[in-house]
Amino acid sequence: MDREELLAVARHERDALGRTVQYTPPERWLEASPCEGWRVKDVLAHLAASEVAAAALLGGEDATELDEYRKSLDGEPVTPDGWNAWSVRRRADDAPVALGLEWGRAADLLLARAAAAAEEDWRDLEIAWVAGEIRLRYLVQARVAEWWVHGEDIREGAALPPRLEHGPVSLVNDLAIRLIPYSLSLADLSFPGRVVKVSLQGVGGGAWVASTEAGAQAPEDAPPDALITGRGYAFASVAGGRADADVCLYEGLLNVGGDVELGEAVLRTLRSFP
Repeated sequence: MDREELLAVARHERDALGRTVQYTPPERWLEASPCEGWRVKDVLAHLAASEVAAAALLGGEDATELDEYRKSLDGEPVTPDGWNAWSVRRRADDAPVALGLEWGRAADLLLARAAAAAEEDWRDLEIAWVAGEIRLRYLVQARVAEWWVHGEDIREGAALPPRLEHGPVSLVNDLAIRLIPYSLSLADLSFPGRVVKVSLQGVGGGAWVASTEAGAQAPEDAPPDALITGRGYAFASVAGGRADADVCLYEGLLNVGGDVELGEAVLRTLRSFP
């Protein structure tokens, strides 16, 4: 997506998640969510903390809560899981209404600052995010991916139906495919010089060609070593950690051709968050 389209999808997704929060029955906020150990309310707390930090960093301000978390570690390394658990615990007693307002205001500020960024900043500016440096454009995409994935978590915990919309699901899939080399490396897997083609149908569908090497760009006409096909929603659910790759393969929602070992390794390590 180009900048205008991505920001339009981001604005739409911000509003859609706001409606999900609005439509969640009050009695469901303390129910268990699909995120292990987190209540539905805790998912919203996680989003609120992340959005406040992201909006501050994008505005060139100190992310005070993130800095406080770093200081609490006494020199130990910062980890996304550690930050998530710490920031959610801080909001354990906050009401869902307060969490929704905190998240919504920070998301609005994030999008306003992203829209106002100069073109060269949109393309090249790097933000010191939790897991490391990330370019502005990909920070926005990653936030949208989290809004959709965690929006589905809230909806499942609230007994609401899934929200099948092409724009955000496509952004989740696109980011997951870009992260293939990184995701493989986290599992200590390496497939140097290989090319994967992903062809998805339905909501979130599209066609991508990706290299398994970090920093490498596979030509669109490069012959793939592995081919992954199937449904866009299933691929996004696997990337978000909300569906099992092997179950999707067994049920035919996703399929692998060519180098099966490579294709299955990609699906089993797939992730939509840097």
